[in-house]
Amino acid sequence: MELLLDPITINSRKALAGFKLIGVDYTVTKIDYFQGKQQSPEYVAINPNASVPALRDGDFTLWESNAILQYAADKLGNASAYPTELKTRADVNRWLLWESSAWFPSCYKYVVENCVKPLLGGETDQSILDAEEPNFHKLAGILDARLAGSRYLCGDEPTIADVAVAAPMHMHAYFKLPLDNHKNLVRWMTQDIEKNSWWIDTTVLEGFALPDAG
Repeated sequence: MELLLDPITINSRKALAGFKLIGVDYTVTKIDYFQGKQQSPEYVAINPNASVPALRDGDFTLWESNAILQYAADKLGNASAYPTELKTRADVNRWLLWESSAWFPSCYKYVVENCVKPLLGGETDQSILDAEEPNFHKLAGILDARLAGSRYLCGDEPTIADVAVAAPMHMHAYFKLPLDNHKNLVRWMTQDIEKNSWWIDTTVLEGFALPDAG
């Protein structure tokens, strides 16, 4: 399988960490996000949304990072990363849908204001963050309550649901996510997610630097 992505983006990081968890053999074709390469006609022919990542598996192409994880796990038959038992799979799918529709958009406001804008020479608009904070705490509270009685989101072992929900938090200190009042969420992220090899091996450092960038 070939992943077309830029490791600095949240959903690209999700795909890389998820593929490591699943155990996929894959190659990476870098699509430079800050250079706008995702808007090239060649790439848009693969992903008409002009966003990363995308998957190419022979003559099959797929976009949407969570769908890519589902496809890869099913193709490899990894029922630990993507359980096949009906209720557990529905639970995993629930978190995948929730991440893309609610959690990612909320976290992304902090990413843009505290990371992307300063990186590009702009200034943080605190009013945007102030307006988002109640919604962020509501969503983080949902995760915190779930993780109060479960090591991972869907049981004692990590699934692609954990990868998906962790991805928007992947540089939580740099993004300045307000996590102090969500102790179970912090525990899950710092003691469980961040200690796994599939997460460590795909880490992007502060300033969007990759581990091998020197």
